Amino acid sequence: MILAIESSCDETAAAVVKNGREVLSNVISSQIALHTLYGGVVPEIASRKHIEKINQVIETALLEAGVPLERMDAIAVTYGPGLVGALLVGVSEAKAISFATGIPLVGVHHIEGHICANYIENKDLEPPFICLVVSGGHSHLVAVKDYGVYEIIGRTRDDAAGEAFDKVARAIGLGYPGGPKIDKLSREGNPEAISFPRAKVQESEYDFSFSGLKSAVLNYLNGCKMKGETVCAADVAASFQKAVIDVLVEHSLHAVKEFGYEKFAIAGGVASNSSLREALAGRCAREGVRFYYPSPVFCTDNAAMIGTAGYYEFIKGVKSGYDLNAVPNLKLGER
Repeated sequence: MILAIESSCDETAAAVVKNGREVLSNVISSQIALHTLYGGVVPEIASRKHIEKINQVIETALLEAGVPLERMDAIAVTYGPGLVGALLVGVSEAKAISFATGIPLVGVHHIEGHICANYIENKDLEPPFICLVVSGGHSHLVAVKDYGVYEIIGRTRDDAAGEAFDKVARAIGLGYPGGPKIDKLSREGNPEAISFPRAKVQESEYDFSFSGLKSAVLNYLNGCKMKGETVCAADVAASFQKAVIDVLVEHSLHAVKEFGYEKFAIAGGVASNSSLREALAGRCAREGVRFYYPSPVFCTDNAAMIGTAGYYEFIKGVKSGYDLNAVPNLKLGER
């Protein structure tokens, strides 16, 4: 039984996970409505809201699971990467509970949690496989060699995919959060209407770059404004989204084939994008690759994924001391 805590950004979350794959409860207190007022996450506000909500969220998770705190075998908590103030709230809470009860503490890497979200609903999924992690802060191609054993084979050189979605959404007047709004609006547009670039990093075939695409969209919008032309926001959204998806799909399936894997998974907030899922499902089906993905609730930040990752660390004998600290720039594979 793992009690899991997640507070890396603007969701205060707690969950109880049994044997790594059975979620007994998964409680999320979201701050999206609050941060929408500012067009994005305000770190100081996020930290204060975590402090207000974390005790209630943990109590609710234990209540919904029907399992008392005393029956927990470990407490798993995200300690990086993320917003340092937000992370500190979760880490401090987990250490306090561990110290008071004697229950072992396990620090979990946030990206590892996203990858492990695939195990919750896909009971047959086991390493090795390739995983594409795409979120507001990360765009990684990861070779999952075993539970807790990862090799990053590709990463973004500038903007993460989710970050580009948010910036383009803001530019065309959709507001925050950008990803779901662009996904919805693009259904009304023509993805071939505007030719936006698909960037490749010359010295690394698996790395991503989205800043040039973002700039191309902004230049297109500015050009239309200067010429007095009407902008079709749906066409811009659809064309931009297709440019992002084309690159993600091409890099991912190229890696799967080159590294000789038969299984491919996606994770992270952008993994809930319906067009990305459709494109990857179609490509995987054509190339005979088994495709795995979490439900949208397990794509965005949640504690169930942290509980799953924490379980696999705990059964390997990994435990954290009370000197565990928030590490905002923690790299995957580091401890």
